[in-house]
Amino acid sequence: MISRVDDSDVIRWGREQARAGPWQGDVRVAYLVPLPGGPAPSVGFVRWAMAELSARGFSRVVTNALSPIEQVAFLGAGFDVQERLYLLGHDLGHLGSARRSKGDMADGSVPAGHRRARSADHRAVLDLDARAFPTFWHLDQRGLDDAVGATPRTRFRVITEGESVIAYALTGRARRRGFLQRLAVDPCHRRRGLGRVLVLDALRWLRRWGTERVAVNTPTGNQAAVALYESLGFQREPRGLSVLTAPLASDLRTRPWVERREGSDR
Repeated sequence: MISRVDDSDVIRWGREQARAGPWQGDVRVAYLVPLPGGPAPSVGFVRWAMAELSARGFSRVVTNALSPIEQVAFLGAGFDVQERLYLLGHDLGHLGSARRSKGDMADGSVPAGHRRARSADHRAVLDLDARAFPTFWHLDQRGLDDAVGATPRTRFRVITEGESVIAYALTGRARRRGFLQRLAVDPCHRRRGLGRVLVLDALRWLRRWGTERVAVNTPTGNQAAVALYESLGFQREPRGLSVLTAPLASDLRTRPWVERREGSDR
């Protein structure tokens, strides 16, 4: 079963469910994101979702960043690893002894243009995002909206210089858990400590609200981000995350294993 929720679809198969929609607005590539609160995806559910997406005309599907246990069903359904990511955690016990690189602002220094993001900033934020990340990781408006709405409470900050947004951070919290969801600095303004300012702001906000642990992930090739996070007290978790992908064959809906399971309410 598919139902529409806020301009994206929720694919349901018994108790299993995942959100789906165009990846970065690309009508050929879909994203498939298991929803929290339900059972871990099964191979049958993933194959069912692939068939539904194929029927809608998508030719490829990608996942969000999945933990090893979440990956099992996707790998069993034929997905491969697109990107590997480090998962880092911080217990918020101490924030004041962060190491700084030469040229960074002092920990307590806040640039004049550091403020809450507004709706009018979204276009500039997305333009900055496109400059800061490889194409695969670019956000579109839907992706930004999903990130803002992913947790019950969100802190969305920008740093501006003149009329330009030169850095931004998006942080979420849910109960006692915190998530540094997005951090980007304009390539022309790096090594000024702007990322450090935004991460420290996020950590202090989370600690102020009683958060016990915060998580962030970053591609394994982004050593600058890893160095920043580790300098601020984050530690790598033993197991990382992976973004997975798979092609969608045009005949998926006619395969026997799909026909046998259609309509099942497990």
